[in-house]
Amino acid sequence: MCGILGTVNHINSVDEQRLASMRDTMPYRGPDSNGIWISNNLHCGLAHLRLSILDPTPAGHQPRVEENGRFVISYNGEVYNYIEIRAELQKKGYTFETGTDTEVILSAYIEWGEDCLNRFNGMFAIAIYDNETETLFLARDRLGIKPVYYYQDEHELIFASETKAILKGLSALPELNVELIDDYMSFGYIPGEKTLHKGINRLMPGHYAIVKGREMKITQWWDLTFNNGEDKGFDYYLNESKRLLESAIDLRLRSDVPLGIFLSGGIDSSAVVGLLADKVKEPLKTFSIAYDFGKNFDETQYARMVADKFGTDHHELKITPQQFADFIPEYIHLMDEPVTEAAAISLFFVSKLAKEKVTVALSGEGSDEIFAGYDLYQYMNVLEKYRGVVGQKGTDLFAGMANKVLGKSHKVSKYLNMATQPIEKRYKGMSTYPDAQKEALYRPDFKVELEKAKTETGHGAFSAKLFDKTKDNDQLSKMLYFDTKTWLVDDLLIKADRMSMATSVELRVPFLDYRLVEFAASIPSKHKIKKGEGKYPLKKMMEGILPNDIIYRKKMGFPTPLKLMFQNELREYAANLLLAEDTRVHKFFKKERIAQLIEEHNADKYDHHKTLWQLVVLEEWLRKNS
Repeated sequence: MCGILGTVNHINSVDEQRLASMRDTMPYRGPDSNGIWISNNLHCGLAHLRLSILDPTPAGHQPRVEENGRFVISYNGEVYNYIEIRAELQKKGYTFETGTDTEVILSAYIEWGEDCLNRFNGMFAIAIYDNETETLFLARDRLGIKPVYYYQDEHELIFASETKAILKGLSALPELNVELIDDYMSFGYIPGEKTLHKGINRLMPGHYAIVKGREMKITQWWDLTFNNGEDKGFDYYLNESKRLLESAIDLRLRSDVPLGIFLSGGIDSSAVVGLLADKVKEPLKTFSIAYDFGKNFDETQYARMVADKFGTDHHELKITPQQFADFIPEYIHLMDEPVTEAAAISLFFVSKLAKEKVTVALSGEGSDEIFAGYDLYQYMNVLEKYRGVVGQKGTDLFAGMANKVLGKSHKVSKYLNMATQPIEKRYKGMSTYPDAQKEALYRPDFKVELEKAKTETGHGAFSAKLFDKTKDNDQLSKMLYFDTKTWLVDDLLIKADRMSMATSVELRVPFLDYRLVEFAASIPSKHKIKKGEGKYPLKKMMEGILPNDIIYRKKMGFPTPLKLMFQNELREYAANLLLAEDTRVHKFFKKERIAQLIEEHNADKYDHHKTLWQLVVLEEWLRKNS
């Protein structure tokens, strides 16, 4: 687990000092060592920051050059099945000097080229340069667990694990992709290839790029397919899911440094503990976090229940709302992109707690997206049945009545308005913000600018493409595919990468083992949500292993007391930040509407905490990045 960076310059020789300063913007990603390599022709440079996990000796230093000097690698992540791949390569005559997966990845590329990616089971961002052909190979893992960003102009390509490293190498801050502010206000993050900085893009999950000269060719090497038309019976899917999850956990135990588990007390992380406890000799180290703000924001009693059952070495921390408030500027800096995932701050503090004892941690991330754990999926299924009963005219009629009586912002109105549209139009993923609230904020001139930018850039094509790929699938499969390509990668996994790396902890996510993800996509939707229970296969799998109070309790998911904090600890901070004369978001949003939101929230007339948090995060990000 590390940080990577590189540049290919078509005009000038690589400036080593510049490369070092870019690398040093993210020192927390690799506190154990760092390095720089420059190609024979002086037009390519690779940099690396190392967090030692496998073979922590100096032999694992990167960038690593293979013995003939032709290929060099800078790599971030873990390929868990490297032992099996190494054995296969040894049979072909390859020899190995270290115990790292880095050396195996490089040899696998030399042997199989781009096809090596299909053999890797893990999370990775890989850069390999070929000195002979002067070609750069960039690749990202299937689900996008590890990040890769790139910037390209007529002179140079720069890539890095974080955008701040790229920005450090540019002579000026890029302009904003203003149309993406609308995406941010819709989702709470920005899905897809583009970022808010013009010219800085993400290499998408399951894609690789070949860079030769000024040409960059991007290819998708993996995608998720929902072939779930055949029903082999629930017991088959239950047993195979359990086998694959246990195999995924076994692979993720490979480490030469101490390992622990982030235990929230929910079924996902508790399942990891329950399936792992008997596989280790020493007691598992588990870590939990809560807010010192009452029982509604504290899951530690459930985490303790699991820790006691399996005899783990359990550690807890409670953070105060003031600690949360004080951390916001640092959160913006570390997250790199504007993401309204307040639970990320909880993750930072639990990672910091874990770092005192371990370097690697496992979590339950990804279970909801593969087994359909969110309540929203069931709500959407209800809306589809409702549409079928009342028809288009009926949905329009009832939505109009609700808007007049309750107002467009009311929860009932929100769902009735959704029902007027087919799933492809109404579903925007797990973190959807009401359009009515968004529209009320926009300045008239910003709306005009948005429409112009959307027309010029073909905005909206990304979401349409996702639904087009699943047009022949059932509704639940469409939603799961959409969330896997948006919410999971651009919210949850960004959060997981940034907050764990900020404390120099490697976070592993067994539910996102590609074998389990692919198998879950083959499970008929009727087996994922059953008897009103989402994640039904996982819940039945864990019966008899976990207490039923853990399996069937309501999901909390790192709750944060933002509603209360915006009326107390964050009240003055939010007003000063969002209503100042130099507030950046006033260019896009009406100042008087922001003031109204703050006033109504403070008076407890309406709960605007989600919108206020969106505005705070965007304002802080704009102050640092524009």
